[in-house]
Amino acid sequence: MKPIRTLLFIFSVIALLVTGWVFFPAEGLAVGRFTLRFPSLAADQNEGKAEDVDVDAVMSSVKKSFEMTCSETMYDSLVFFRDYLKENPNRIYLPNDDYTFFDTLFAQFERAKREGKVYRVMHYGDSQIEMDRISSVLRQKLQELFGGSGPNMIPAIQTVATISVSQHASGLCRYTLYGDSTTRRAGHNRYGVMMQFGQATGQGSITFSRTNHSQAFPKAKQISSVSVLLGRNTQGFTASLRCDTMVMEAKVLDANDSVSLVSWMLPAEVRKGTISFKGNAEVYAVLLDGEAGVALDNVALRGCSGTIFTRLNESVMRQSFDQLDTRLVIMQFGGNRMPSIAGSKNIASYMKELEKQIAFMKRVAPQSTFMFIGPADMGKSYNGKMGTWRGLPELNDSLRAMALRNDVAYWDMFHVMGGEGSMVQWVKHSPPLAGPDYVHFTFRGAQEIGSSLAKSFTTYYDFYQLRQRVPNQEVIDFVNRDKSEDSLRMPYWRLAPFYKPFETK
Repeated sequence: MKPIRTLLFIFSVIALLVTGWVFFPAEGLAVGRFTLRFPSLAADQNEGKAEDVDVDAVMSSVKKSFEMTCSETMYDSLVFFRDYLKENPNRIYLPNDDYTFFDTLFAQFERAKREGKVYRVMHYGDSQIEMDRISSVLRQKLQELFGGSGPNMIPAIQTVATISVSQHASGLCRYTLYGDSTTRRAGHNRYGVMMQFGQATGQGSITFSRTNHSQAFPKAKQISSVSVLLGRNTQGFTASLRCDTMVMEAKVLDANDSVSLVSWMLPAEVRKGTISFKGNAEVYAVLLDGEAGVALDNVALRGCSGTIFTRLNESVMRQSFDQLDTRLVIMQFGGNRMPSIAGSKNIASYMKELEKQIAFMKRVAPQSTFMFIGPADMGKSYNGKMGTWRGLPELNDSLRAMALRNDVAYWDMFHVMGGEGSMVQWVKHSPPLAGPDYVHFTFRGAQEIGSSLAKSFTTYYDFYQLRQRVPNQEVIDFVNRDKSEDSLRMPYWRLAPFYKPFETK
């Protein structure tokens, strides 16, 4: 063979290999039951993303982003808050960038203790919040700030143990709106705010006790108020409570087709108790609260993508929220829809579904402020290497846009973790911050996320506190002021009120 032909053959093979490398799909090519794989440009571009995320550096950066590095005066604090509102990627994104979005909520939380009330936060989510993870961290922080205690709302029958309370039920039948094929469905849609209820028929009981879990927070162990949220009770339905050595007065109800809240205020904190029932009723929830302040209720829906709310009885939901004094509703979904998303059309369809859910929840909880938490990063194997699910960044961005245009605040958990490739490194971290399924956090990881969420939320409360001392127009002018003007002198009469120490609670 002539040398020129040999050279052409070599170049042809190289060209063929390069063509395959450029155009071969990263996920391989399915041929019958088999998948053909070939080194590809797309796969190479995905490689390395996981290795680029330094989890410790990310977590350190998140924590520092909440710190006022120059907070000796109100002026310096205003600079911090203005930059936080406009630039901090770990902030809660607010509709129309309205920094007063949470003001009414904060004012209610502040009044709760003075007025002897308990205002509630309802945290709906998927399996990321099972066992009261994430929710418990935010609950502890809010109760430290505003008062309140206890593990708060629990279902009549709990099938997944939580870190915040121990419980057991007998004589009740559990019905759920959502779950696998082993769960019972009712012949109606009156499931209540926890998406499930316990049907009391004849006699039954619910026993609860203070948790001994090592991850439990101190406030969750303080129980001094017990309530039962129920509906459709028969005439003479009786609920009685025994706590430690105390026997409380039995509650006897008239027949009622609507929602009722039966409550006992205890003279002291208790370690355990038993609620006994006689008669027929739908038991939607038990409330284990404490002093006046804030309660945060965890509703974990394993496998749910957040599109089931419109299947609930609207009247029961509205009556329940009226009884509960719920003032903030958090919805944390998105991850469970990811495996079925093949492109932008699927994402757009999902956004329409979620908009219907939000509209429904706003109708049944009209006094509540709403916040949406997006999905965590999720790992999937591509060509034997773990990386972020394709489409997850687009899904996250779409969720944020959808929430904001529906007057719902948004917290970007995906980017707080570190963005693309972060889940792989959360799993590899020592100690691990996420499990080997590359989806769920460990307890330590959930605590990191919960702490970041709590700090992001309370930073807005710090700003709310500061604004009680500064004229509203001055704050508006300052927030709208460009950073380039910071070096320019302002008239002394405008600066003087700001040169005072500012301390948060």
